[in-house]
Amino acid sequence: MPTDSRLPRVLHVLLHLDGIEAPVTSEMIGQMLRTNPSLMRRTMAGLRKAGFVASTKGHHGGWHLARQLDEISLAEVYEALGAPNLFSVGQSDDAPQCLLEQAANAATTKALEKARASFLTELQSVTVADLVDGSRERIAAFQQGEE
Repeated sequence: MPTDSRLPRVLHVLLHLDGIEAPVTSEMIGQMLRTNPSLMRRTMAGLRKAGFVASTKGHHGGWHLARQLDEISLAEVYEALGAPNLFSVGQSDDAPQCLLEQAANAATTKALEKARASFLTELQSVTVADLVDGSRERIAAFQQGEE
């Protein structure tokens, strides 16, 4: 099963947008993430709907932050992406009338629900700005070619 890397990729984009003054085009974001600009337009449109980014049209248009990164939790970004499925584990439906299969499904469902709740709790406790706290000097040095 393929993995869904949209959450870390979008967080990456938001972090870059915070450090760039001019609007960033979908083409530029697509190049950065090595993906199709039209896919980035659709993804960014979802972030715009959530109020994280805004766009300007025209020759010097593009995407820019609409909210400060310390006002955006990772959980909000996850929700804006449609809350992608965390696990490929699912219920069995081989013998739905079998009480043993029902017990197995109940146990895995309970564990998955606890894991999802824990994941969301962790995401709610972190803002996008928190991702670079403690690393700002290293990031600045890297961007200047010192590292």
